[in-house]
Amino acid sequence: MRLVLDWDGTVTERDTLEALVERFGDIETYRRTGRLMGRSLTHDEALARSVATVRAPLDEVVGWLVDTVRLRRGFRELVERHRPLVVSSGFHELIEPVLARERVAVELLANRVEARPEGWRIRFRDQIRCSDCREPCKRASLPPGEVMYVGDGYSDRCAALAATRVFATDRLAHYLDERAIPYTPFSDLHDVLRALSPEAVAR
Repeated sequence: MRLVLDWDGTVTERDTLEALVERFGDIETYRRTGRLMGRSLTHDEALARSVATVRAPLDEVVGWLVDTVRLRRGFRELVERHRPLVVSSGFHELIEPVLARERVAVELLANRVEARPEGWRIRFRDQIRCSDCREPCKRASLPPGEVMYVGDGYSDRCAALAATRVFATDRLAHYLDERAIPYTPFSDLHDVLRALSPEAVAR
């Protein structure tokens, strides 16, 4: 069974896309469009509007993120033992420098970003609308076969519903609670490691 991790708010302690817009863009646009996700805007449309408020040079943003982003405890050990796939709504250009800082190599599927001075523009990896959620979503990026999914937010919903086993926190956990869908809660990635230990699996 393949382990799949979200990045922002799952591997990272805080959603780095939110932190990016708060530091370099317009956080009110982020909050306003966030409230419209699943209603009048898709996740990708909301994200594109928020990221378009960022006009800083890419190297400045990368430097700030490398200095400030904190990862959840247990990430390195989880990668070493289970070789997960990371599927993110974030950007290779911002995730890879943090992985390099940590000296961790992991398979990564993410979007790309063009850091334009008039406003950043996203090059989305998935653009075909899902037949289940009716948005371009992470479900299309899940590997074939049984999947264990670890996530925290709106962009993880559809992928989590397609997974065999789910580890959830924050908004994803709330969403699953509302629908009485079972999951395993986590606070850091040591919780996931313990749940996947041979002793725990055997119980």
